[in-house]
Amino acid sequence: QGPVVEFGGGLVQPGGSLKVTCVCDIRDFYAYEIQWSRQVPGKERELVASIGRDHRRNYADSVVGRFTVSRDNTKTMSFLEMSDLEPEDTARYFCGLRLNTPPREYWGKGTLVTVSS
Repeated sequence: QGPVVEFGGGLVQPGGSLKVTCVCDIRDFYAYEIQWSRQVPGKERELVASIGRDHRRNYADSVVGRFTVSRDNTKTMSFLEMSDLEPEDTARYFCGLRLNTPPREYWGKGTLVTVSS
């Protein structure tokens, strides 16, 4: 396993909710921006949410009002809470940490979320 590990994916029905978690073994975790992205085979990876070191959050238009990103610096973890899930949300979800100075970036291997009845 690398320094970033995601878990919590699974099968959920349309309209349901799911929370995925990212556990990080990173020094100075608090300084990193955390990004959550997703990818469907054959398509480009899409950034869906991010949370900065100042806890400022940004979301893709497609998930606004349905997804919530958070972080716990004491536990070096991040969470992506997803609600009102749609089949179009089916993807592998990745957690990434980015630091500008010095430039560093770490990504996990992802966790699969499937929205289907």
